[in-house]
Amino acid sequence: MITAQQKPINEIRGMLGPYKRILVLGCASCVAECAAGGQKETAMLASTLRMMAKMNNEDVTIHEHTLDRQCVRDFVVRLDEIISSYDAVLSLGCGAGVQAVAEMFSEIPIIPALNTEFIGETRAQGLWMENCLGCGDCMLYYFGGVCPLARCSKQLFNGPCGGSVGGRCEINQDVDCAWQQIIDRLTRFGAMDRLEMIYPPKNWSRKQGGGPRKIIREDQQR
Repeated sequence: MITAQQKPINEIRGMLGPYKRILVLGCASCVAECAAGGQKETAMLASTLRMMAKMNNEDVTIHEHTLDRQCVRDFVVRLDEIISSYDAVLSLGCGAGVQAVAEMFSEIPIIPALNTEFIGETRAQGLWMENCLGCGDCMLYYFGGVCPLARCSKQLFNGPCGGSVGGRCEINQDVDCAWQQIIDRLTRFGAMDRLEMIYPPKNWSRKQGGGPRKIIREDQQR
């Protein structure tokens, strides 16, 4: 899941300054799960902006609308009937959603209301944890389902640094040592032999350096 957090309200208002007819656009997918951009958060932000505009005697019109997903064109195209009524769209989608809407409606500014943070999991109510960097070459099998790139503070590939104490990272005592977790899990699976291999540095060309990545599935195209 892609996680995000709302930008400071003053930053949002600063970006909206030149515009008088604004659509606050939510996304009912990932950012709804992390309580940053769903229908509830979209309504709350729109209400806050209307209240602040009224307090400052600003003549603006602010409406809200939520799409199922902002990163899927089949959903974004539903804005066709209403988009011409606005000077700007304030998007509560992730970075991918903002750019998808901007590409489809290039004639209108699409302004981000959120800071996209990381790929992670819902660990508990109100708690989201980063656990994937989207490297393009998943090696979770070799490390017992624990990613050393995302979860080791030093991103070590070939064993622990030796500085952890009581299963806690020496850099941040609030963080579990990823390598302690890797060793514990591989021991439980009887698979410690996987750590006898020498893993080369990550080939980051799979992730970046060659322009935007894409996935093509001809069997899914129509």
